[in-house]
Amino acid sequence: MFNKRSLPEICLFFILVLVVLVYFPGLKGGFLFDDLSNLREMSKYGDMHQWENAKTFILNGIAGPTHRPIALLTFVPQADDWFANNALPFKVVNLIIHLFCGLLLYWVICLLLRAYGEPKQQKIKWIALLAASFWLLHPLMLSTTLYVIQRMAQLPLLFTLLALIGYFKGRALIATRPYFAYILMTVSISLGTILATFSKENGALLPLLVLVIEFCNPNKNNKPIWQWRAVCLDLPSIVIAVVLLRYIDFSPDPWPNRNFNQIERLLTEGRIVVGYLGQLFIPRIEGYGFFQDGFFVSKGWLTPPTTLFSIIFLVLLFVCALLVRKKNPYIALAILFFFAAHLMESTVIGLELYFEHRNYVAAIFLFLPIAMSLYALSEQIRPSVVVFISVLLLAFLSIMTWQRATLWSDSNKLMLYWAQNSPDSPRAQSVIAAFLANSGKYKEANAVIERALVKRPESGLLASQLLMQKMQEGTVTQQDFIRVKQQVIIQRADTQAAIAIRDLTFYALEQPQIIEKFGDDLLGLLGATLKNPSYLNIKDFRSYIIFLQGRILTVQHKPELAYQYFSQSLTLSKDVEDGLNMVILLGNAGYLQHALKLLHQTETVYKNQPEKTLKKSHLYYDETIKQTRHNMLNDLHAGLSKVTS
Repeated sequence: MFNKRSLPEICLFFILVLVVLVYFPGLKGGFLFDDLSNLREMSKYGDMHQWENAKTFILNGIAGPTHRPIALLTFVPQADDWFANNALPFKVVNLIIHLFCGLLLYWVICLLLRAYGEPKQQKIKWIALLAASFWLLHPLMLSTTLYVIQRMAQLPLLFTLLALIGYFKGRALIATRPYFAYILMTVSISLGTILATFSKENGALLPLLVLVIEFCNPNKNNKPIWQWRAVCLDLPSIVIAVVLLRYIDFSPDPWPNRNFNQIERLLTEGRIVVGYLGQLFIPRIEGYGFFQDGFFVSKGWLTPPTTLFSIIFLVLLFVCALLVRKKNPYIALAILFFFAAHLMESTVIGLELYFEHRNYVAAIFLFLPIAMSLYALSEQIRPSVVVFISVLLLAFLSIMTWQRATLWSDSNKLMLYWAQNSPDSPRAQSVIAAFLANSGKYKEANAVIERALVKRPESGLLASQLLMQKMQEGTVTQQDFIRVKQQVIIQRADTQAAIAIRDLTFYALEQPQIIEKFGDDLLGLLGATLKNPSYLNIKDFRSYIIFLQGRILTVQHKPELAYQYFSQSLTLSKDVEDGLNMVILLGNAGYLQHALKLLHQTETVYKNQPEKTLKKSHLYYDETIKQTRHNMLNDLHAGLSKVTS
């Protein structure tokens, strides 16, 4: 017999099926941006089926100060798909995590409503169903789910929700089984914080988020004792606050690789956070994309004027949350939880300004007041009308998310779409120009870059790309190299600019005629980057540029100079992997004596290198160094024998 009490759970099942259907087109999309820089690290460490190699990859992540090993661990079983350039399995796993988060969110909201004193079980379930469904089907969550590497943003929510379930379960037992209750709450929050933090650093906010939930709770029954709250909630929150305070730096240029200082970032984030709220409550099919380097930075309270209005709005929103906390705790919770979840990524740390995935955790309770209002409306008018309104809202979100997923099904078209909608972004214009150049339309591609350089003359990315396009077109001149060399010294560098310089160098190395004619000019251009402090702030930039200079000198048949540059690069990098790479380059070029000298230096570096920084096992390096030396000595002796005979 059909049980009406189970109807919310049945509806939740169909909502999960609906989420799969609307996301399905986007699963065909490929890898994007940070997917490449993070996941290609697997290529450095060898076969991921061997635990030693996998462990080294997991413990040496490049995405954040914690290295995010929990998140990286989840990518290891899919290593074969990465090497096959198959993004589908990664996106499927992300979608499963999204579904699981939605399911857990439903459970968490049920527990939260009970903890806040709501007695009606069916009411709790329907409200939880609506709030979780709005979050699950919202188009803003799609960019987190279908952007492979943003599994790092999904996992902190997963562990946060699991911790909240343990917390609420324990909290409900305080009156009857206090010892077990406090153990369960402590373990849940401690373990959840650790797992969330080592997935992505904002997971460390979990105790603060629980503190916000407690602060807004109007029900004093089963409230944890102050001593427990002080140790498990207050103290970790204070630690986070102290850490963030240490980041405060109002100097004119705290981040040489950013086009904003800290004051400008704080002012700009006011506009951005208001923009997030706008997109959450007035959804769009597609957001601003990932080309945020052209985002207009607030230079003052009235530059632009929306800066002041946004800050005032956020302050009023915060004050409103405090004022209505007792009468409308769910409104207060939605606002304060949203602010608390943005505390790490949208304040004083010098991250990029805008990313949609920062709302993945922040928005989980944002639709709770709407769900409660709809349920309250059903008690005033015919419930069928409210059901119709709810279905209409969910259908609206589903259609928008499906349309967005369809756009995400083709990565090239998606990036071109973003680029065309970001005229002030150097990265966006770079994508448009690359698309034109790949189609053989070099004049149009060069024109795009030239126009962009008028707006953003400081962009190293644009200047380097223009030079490479001219090399590809066959129209490059010495004056082009001189022009970029002059620009490089005064540019504000970023990682994209450094990558562009690397790419144009590798392209030139594949074209002997370019090295023959412009090799010295390219050497001078690379040397100029080392005079720019903003480039030198990029990790390992100096050693890599000197390595590139060594490669050019090798192709120019200047072995002694090439050896000197390689030796200097190895001294800076202190990495056996780099040394072996340079040894092989010299050896393959026929400069065996220089290669053997560099191999000896590489062996010395290897013996002094900390084990945790090794990308492969000791057995691999011992065997590789021994075999490389043996092969080179044999080749050297064979060469000498030919000469003497």
